Amino acid sequence: MGKVGEELTEQETAIYDRQIRVWGVDAQRRLSKSHIFVSGLKGTVIEFCKNIVLAGVGSLTLNDDRLVTEELLSANFLVPSDENVTSGKSLAELCCESLKDFNPMVTVSVEKGVLANFHVEFFQKFDAVVISCCSLLTKKSVNAKCRKLPRRVAFYSVECRDSCGEIFVDLQSYSKKKNEETIECQLQYPSFEEAIAVPWRSLPKRMSKLYFAMRVLERFEVLEKQNPQDTSGDDLPNVLKLRKELCEAQCINESQIPVPLLQRLLAARVEFPSVCAIIGGVLGQVIKAISGKGDPLKNFFLFDAMDGKGIIEDISG
Repeated sequence: MGKVGEELTEQETAIYDRQIRVWGVDAQRRLSKSHIFVSGLKGTVIEFCKNIVLAGVGSLTLNDDRLVTEELLSANFLVPSDENVTSGKSLAELCCESLKDFNPMVTVSVEKGVLANFHVEFFQKFDAVVISCCSLLTKKSVNAKCRKLPRRVAFYSVECRDSCGEIFVDLQSYSKKKNEETIECQLQYPSFEEAIAVPWRSLPKRMSKLYFAMRVLERFEVLEKQNPQDTSGDDLPNVLKLRKELCEAQCINESQIPVPLLQRLLAARVEFPSVCAIIGGVLGQVIKAISGKGDPLKNFFLFDAMDGKGIIEDISG
């Protein structure tokens, strides 16, 4: 985490005055000295980036080498619609330029490269790592790299498909504090790999159906060697076959993973700005983990706009 002992400058104190009144100067100081890495700049993550830049993190590093497409613009308000401006620039570069205007006090930069290829040491300089739009194997790999570091680096993965979204949080070992001296309790978080390995039959009976559906799609993408953005409605027959196999192996009823839900997730192409705003707002939990104020999310958040419910599931084995 950032250098907690450093004082806020007079300019920082003036700009963040309202926030300081809410969560205190110590929390703002931690936030202002923190360094965040974000990879996969779709709508939900864009909302998150806007929020933490306005909140006043120390620095934000963006990673996404993709060029702009019409689909990527559906919920990305940071990218100009002028082709003369976007031509030849990566998504990260364009978003970086826009975010700098939101808060000149925050250092926003771009890190080029493939997320899966970054070494363990690369993540050492960050306090939190947030990734999206990546494969199951990459999620596991990046989370494992964060856990190998000598100090805690918070890990978050977020996926938003159609009108649904999922956030996973790994804070490793986190102390909830009543004040600076008194530790209320210690929270132990499993890795992403450990969490999704928990047998389905041991999960609560009212477990979110979206959780199971996301696991089926992840597994399907691994087997078919597809990226999360490459699935379509044409994949439904094979996905249903896999659903049957997984449900039999996990001893749960197939009705726990409704066909209409899978259809929506598979056919997702355009993002819904309203859903992105909700998931991106919840992803702002990163601020709690860094500042030490408030109860952090543990460890899955699942949202489906069709029923309007956001559910927190603690899947720790």
